[in-house]
Amino acid sequence: MTRLRSIFIAAALSFWPALLAADDTKPPNIVFILADDLGWSDTSLYGHTKLYQTPNIDRLAKRGMTFSRAYSDSPLCSPTRSAILTGLSPARTGLTTPNCHLPAVTLKASPGKKAPAGSKAIAPTPVSRLNTTYATLPKTLKAAGYATGHFGKWHLGTKPYSPREHGFDVDIPNWPGPGPAGSFVAPWKYPNFDPDPDVPNQHIEDRMAKEAVAFMEANRDKPFFLNYWMFSVHAPFDAKKDLIEKYRKLVDPEDPQRSPTYAAMIESMDDAVGTLLDAIDRLGIADNTIVIFFSDNGGNMYNEVDGTTPTSNAPLRGGKANVFEGGVRVPCIVAWPGLVTPESRSDAIIQGCDFYPTLIDALDLEAPKNQPFDGISIVPALKGGALDREAIFSYFPHNPPIPEWLPPSITVWRGDWKLIRLFHEGEDGGHRWKLYNLKEDLSEKNDRSKQEPERVKELDLLIERFLADTKAVTPIPNPDFKLSAYHPEREGVGKLKPTSRPKPGAKKKPAAPKAKAKKDS
Repeated sequence: MTRLRSIFIAAALSFWPALLAADDTKPPNIVFILADDLGWSDTSLYGHTKLYQTPNIDRLAKRGMTFSRAYSDSPLCSPTRSAILTGLSPARTGLTTPNCHLPAVTLKASPGKKAPAGSKAIAPTPVSRLNTTYATLPKTLKAAGYATGHFGKWHLGTKPYSPREHGFDVDIPNWPGPGPAGSFVAPWKYPNFDPDPDVPNQHIEDRMAKEAVAFMEANRDKPFFLNYWMFSVHAPFDAKKDLIEKYRKLVDPEDPQRSPTYAAMIESMDDAVGTLLDAIDRLGIADNTIVIFFSDNGGNMYNEVDGTTPTSNAPLRGGKANVFEGGVRVPCIVAWPGLVTPESRSDAIIQGCDFYPTLIDALDLEAPKNQPFDGISIVPALKGGALDREAIFSYFPHNPPIPEWLPPSITVWRGDWKLIRLFHEGEDGGHRWKLYNLKEDLSEKNDRSKQEPERVKELDLLIERFLADTKAVTPIPNPDFKLSAYHPEREGVGKLKPTSRPKPGAKKKPAAPKAKAKKDS
């Protein structure tokens, strides 16, 4: 009996390492955290804020690689979201505006029909839903055995274009709108989601993080894809009252970032990141979990809160809804145990459509057939090397009336150079361009297009090839254009849009301290 027991124990011990090895080969979990409207200067990652506090984002950065030149695929949310899920540029899908909550369903872009007399170009009619025919990232991961869950904002269409139709097993709070339903702080107005009335004044990010953690707990023994797309820090602008008061005391009236409400919103967003990291550590899965942090576009510079703009993207020019750097350069961290060196940084140029092909490449999964990616695998950059890529593009054929607005455009980045083509804004229906050297001129103050005509031609040729490859529906000349109505001097000059009108009899919130007028030097 003793000898048999010894043989059994020896056999079990010899088999145990194999069990451990099998567990080590379990595919890594993926946690994708997408902030909404979070600007490049809205965290402490790049050293351009004195007000906002993001210790949990800094904590994530210590686990991974921070990218200084990460770009959203569009200066607006839905196009970037579609690019993340499909690996395709908005130029190819035709989804170029955040119109997916509107009633009209359009699945194919088409040339526009009308524009104001003062506009030289007519913008195309964009797609308004992410078509379910695309082989999305969650569909691919689900086919590979992953549990898939979506939490937070979607804004790519309601049923039959909701997260469930695009490959997610779970969709909470099942909301198709552009922002949180009603407000960030409960009571909310989600029609299909328990408002949790037993927790007064609950913040939606606290609740979404709680739901996301429950998903991780339920799927800890199998690989999972947790897609946490935050509502923060999109409008409407409201936050926990105690946090607003905390930041009201910290505001510097001379600082362009001086909204206490927005600062409070950022802290709640950062707290949710911390909740997820705490859960990953507690569950013992940190060594086998990829965490990606990204933003769908730059910070909002056109709404008004606390008597000022929500934020400032300085030293970058512009913000959300335009293609200057402030509208498309965004914070990004990739923490990938075993692949990425902790606390590392990269100046490689990457974009939202790169994440899908990167995961397919690194996890050795089968790429979708008949859907060649516009993005590339950034695994070489994650390993600390350079990327073999010629350029990236942002297609934005629209001109929303905001500060720093531009006519319908497409932008190309190659190395230190950036070229913006303004469709049909030149003479006789031709194009006009803006050229910047970002290494020398990060704030895009010096347009070099007149001084470097050959470089303009070279970069514009890349644009032309890209548009042909993606079969983009582009703006067309406006046959009703009238020179008398054309005011190019108004380009880049817009008005702030108040987020809401005060209700009759309502008390006005104290504004942020106003900056003192500077004396002439």
